[in-house]
Amino acid sequence: MKKFTVIFFLFATWLGAGAQIVNRLGVDAPTFERYAYGRMQMYSPSNLALADSLYALGEQKQNYRYKCLALSLEFPVRFSMGDYDRMDEAVAEMKAILRDRKDVRSFYFSVLHEYCQYLIHIGRASDAMLEARAMERTATEEKRPLGKMFSYRIVGLIHSYRDNSFLAIRNFEKAATYCKEARAEQDLPNLYILIAQEYTKMKDFAPAERYCEMAEAYQSFFPSIRIKALMTRAYIFNAEEDWPSFWECYRKLVEDPLYEVQADSDARYGMDVCYLQSRGLFEQALAKADSLSTARDRHGFKHGIYAAQGVFDNAYGELSALMSEKDSIYIKVQNEDLAILDAEMNNAQLRQDAERLRHQNQNTILLGFLVMFAIAFFSILLSQWQLRENLSLLRKRNNEILVARRAYQKALDAKEAENSMKIKILQNRKSNTVKL
Repeated sequence: MKKFTVIFFLFATWLGAGAQIVNRLGVDAPTFERYAYGRMQMYSPSNLALADSLYALGEQKQNYRYKCLALSLEFPVRFSMGDYDRMDEAVAEMKAILRDRKDVRSFYFSVLHEYCQYLIHIGRASDAMLEARAMERTATEEKRPLGKMFSYRIVGLIHSYRDNSFLAIRNFEKAATYCKEARAEQDLPNLYILIAQEYTKMKDFAPAERYCEMAEAYQSFFPSIRIKALMTRAYIFNAEEDWPSFWECYRKLVEDPLYEVQADSDARYGMDVCYLQSRGLFEQALAKADSLSTARDRHGFKHGIYAAQGVFDNAYGELSALMSEKDSIYIKVQNEDLAILDAEMNNAQLRQDAERLRHQNQNTILLGFLVMFAIAFFSILLSQWQLRENLSLLRKRNNEILVARRAYQKALDAKEAENSMKIKILQNRKSNTVKL
């Protein structure tokens, strides 16, 4: 399992650095074309000459954008050459130029994110965490989801470095959410591949395949995804020990001219080690593992090779050295820093959630008031309507009673008139009888 962890971390470092080429500084088309050509071969030593040319042009025209393009081309080469002091100097100069320029924040965040990949790779995760913390704070203050995307992506890579795949996936998914909010779709396929990588480390291959396919859907828009997706599939086949499929992916990679210029040397060496080991060429695999730039990577790969050979004493020695690298005092300090960073970023997220909940509660209260007002209003209308109906019915009944009374009175009057007439007739008859 350790060999998969190491190769995936090498890939994650290269993948994070190889972001899509976007004209984030808004320079003129000819200059951007030169820059884009350099980014396509970001680890080639020839980029140093291109960087010097762009920097000199920036000096001549007093244009800080040209200088920043030059410095961003230089430090990946310095990283691949192991010249970490010059790498730090180039980034420090660029940060000084861009720190207070809010109009180029997207380039600023992108460069710091790429720098953090290299810091993690060479064991300086604490420095990467400080950068991520500062980036997240700036992004929160200025309400820039792009910066939050890059900061959570860095934390995800740090968790990946420490073999915490579940936490890495959680942070990469947060990064993808902010990526969509920032409408930075060019970064989504890289995040999908990083998530696929973590699922592969956990040997959960179904979601790994699904995320790989999601990344491949962007190939027509971003051709460089082809190499990254192909490498991801190679890692999945390697983890599944599906050797024919792995060998076919490896063949396609080494025959593709973009592979050498888009993947740094350690990522390619790691792939070579896996290929040689899968073929049973253990001595060649050990020799290739010794070409890796960091002790952690060398120990991780060699442990896997010796274990596959059955040379368990050597495997135990490499594993002990690997654990020593991971459990050093410096790593423990990094773990404390990571806990602080997670707490700060999670607290910031909780504050945002609390604020959102407060607004939701206010809206709910307002909606409840409106509903209650509507119910009361309609109740009053219904009561008024019912009252009018009752009054109308009462009037109708009163009218009917009045008509009935009048009819009854007429009948009484008629009866009384009839009785009066009868009495008069009787009286007349009596009077006539007496006279006779």
